[in-house]
Amino acid sequence: MEAFLVYLGLIGAVILGGIIVTYLHAANKNKFIKLMLSFSGGFLLAIAFTHFVPELYASETKNIGLFILLGFLIQLVLEFFSGGIEHGHVHVHKGQKMPWGLFISLSAHSVLEGIPLGNQYAGIEVGHEHGEHSLLFGILFHQLPVAVALMTLLLNTNISKLKAWLILIAFGIMTPLGLTIGLISSTAASFLDFNMILAIVVGMFLHISTTIIFETSENHKFNILKLTSILIGCTLAFLMH
Repeated sequence: MEAFLVYLGLIGAVILGGIIVTYLHAANKNKFIKLMLSFSGGFLLAIAFTHFVPELYASETKNIGLFILLGFLIQLVLEFFSGGIEHGHVHVHKGQKMPWGLFISLSAHSVLEGIPLGNQYAGIEVGHEHGEHSLLFGILFHQLPVAVALMTLLLNTNISKLKAWLILIAFGIMTPLGLTIGLISSTAASFLDFNMILAIVVGMFLHISTTIIFETSENHKFNILKLTSILIGCTLAFLMH
């Protein structure tokens, strides 16, 4: 039952993003994306440092730092193709072609982050004994503004609104797909070290969160609403520890 609710929540967050795009005016969408990204950036950074990094280093897995660095670099490569939509860069040109490279990049990221989530719900300890739902909430909080940004872009391409919704739902299925892979692969837990996968995901989170936080500055000064959103995200993550 718990896994079903997780599936529902992951897909629902993306669908909610599409609904927000449909009913919010452009200025409100941009404001929502920036504030939600700031909140999720603070949350992701905080869970990385308070939950995952300490416990990954306390595990028996060797070369954890190498896998965290690998995740950071993987995200750097993925954002080369996505154009940085993960942290709010939406380049909208009316009638543009469908950006399949962006969709594939976002999908790869979503599948990867879903795998340790699946391991967790299969009952495998993967570097986070405390704040057991922090990974799930981190993904949900970030997927929502990304879905808003993606749907905004899709509706400005040369595809129909129906196809835009189908592509958005396909994107929404990617993290649940990763979760399913994690659940299935848990049967091989005897010879697979899932801390390595989590470390890669944490490295990806570190890249996304630091980029979001630094890019929320304007003229090297933080807007008070954005700063507040970041602090609220950090505080919530700390309270979940």
